[in-house]
Amino acid sequence: MAISRTSGFTRRGAIGAGALAAAGLDSLGAATGGDRSFGRAKSLLYLFLNGGPSQYETFDPKPDAPVEIRGSFKPIATSVTGVRFCELLPNTAAIAHKLCVVRSMSTGDPNHESGGYWVNTGHPYRGANMRATHPTDWPTFASIVRMLKPSTRIPFSAAVLPEPIIANPGVFLPGQNGGFLGQRWDPEYFRCDPTVPGFRIEGFDPPADMTPERLGSRVALARRIDMGAPWAGASGPAREQDRVLGEAMDIVRYRAAREAFCLDREPDALRDRYGRFKWAQSLVLARRLIEAGVRMVFVNWPREPGDINMGNPLWDTHSANDKRMKDVLCPQFDRAFPVLLDDLAARGLLDETLVVVVGEMGRTPTFNSSGGRDHWGNAWPFLLAGAGIRPGQVVGASDRRGAEVHDGKVNPSDLTATMAHLLGIGHHAMFRDKADRPHRVTDGQPIWRALA
Repeated sequence: MAISRTSGFTRRGAIGAGALAAAGLDSLGAATGGDRSFGRAKSLLYLFLNGGPSQYETFDPKPDAPVEIRGSFKPIATSVTGVRFCELLPNTAAIAHKLCVVRSMSTGDPNHESGGYWVNTGHPYRGANMRATHPTDWPTFASIVRMLKPSTRIPFSAAVLPEPIIANPGVFLPGQNGGFLGQRWDPEYFRCDPTVPGFRIEGFDPPADMTPERLGSRVALARRIDMGAPWAGASGPAREQDRVLGEAMDIVRYRAAREAFCLDREPDALRDRYGRFKWAQSLVLARRLIEAGVRMVFVNWPREPGDINMGNPLWDTHSANDKRMKDVLCPQFDRAFPVLLDDLAARGLLDETLVVVVGEMGRTPTFNSSGGRDHWGNAWPFLLAGAGIRPGQVVGASDRRGAEVHDGKVNPSDLTATMAHLLGIGHHAMFRDKADRPHRVTDGQPIWRALA
């Protein structure tokens, strides 16, 4: 249950972050088009279904296709007339009126690494080795949020739960760190298991005898010592060390940051409604972080014990697709996700929180010899809900086989543009890298049909 590093939240730090964002954010007519949805989202809850869920067994069933395509499960009616989901998702079908289903995502890229990179950064992968991170990588959208839309209420603006995206056999994939912006703009990775009794994040709690006053005195003393050192003043690394020290202390000093992780303050009945499994409890934690003021929370679908060498980990159902979807994946999603939306709405958070549910690809129209569906990047669905989204609708369509986009094709850059638009960053926004070179947040366009 460890945090990788910390980020700042002093008043001076918040003002500095805002000034940096203002300096690096060039207005290119960040068009709102008079659209009322611009800036509607105060926060973003991004649920990443690692591995690539099958469209047929989730949000785009094809009942009129041959059985070798449609599979063994039946479609069911949802709360939206004429819209059907797979029978494995009855609870999600019951809240379809709260959702916008986009059925026309397409990259043509059937790779976890580069496909996920595009989904999570908003830019196609251009590197040479997509199974390693490089200093030329694009920053994850969470880093853009941290730079251009920093939180003013809590010491970190972007958090990743409950673990980073890891490919077999344990590879940290590109597209989920600060990339060419540097480690300073990495999101906070909280490697944790919120199902553990007495769950806590290591390093958040100061010693019992350490009062806020004593802690502040120690920070001030350390800074005075640094100022007297021969390298002080002119040294960039020394200034960076001072910044890191201050940020590390902020996360300990600010009670709201620590208390957001106190899951034992949640009623047992509510936690039981979500489900006592890792992804579900990560959603409870994510909601608490959003409530505390974190701007973006990125929740990855977690690994199962011992699956690092399996051929069908996560949503990557290369074998036993039907069994995995019926026994593990869909039941967990279908139990927790509707409760999350209800919980957000009950607290008045859904109207100001954009919720995104997406994977890096879909699955093949036909089954392989192991009863699995393989990688397919030509067409797959994703979900939007909450702030600025027009609910109860379907945007775009795949063909009758679920294999190609038939109407309203979008790509991950358009999803990034939609998120930037709703967060008030703007899809035309520019930022500058360490060498003062300008970059556009995304080349995509907001999915206007999805917006309220």
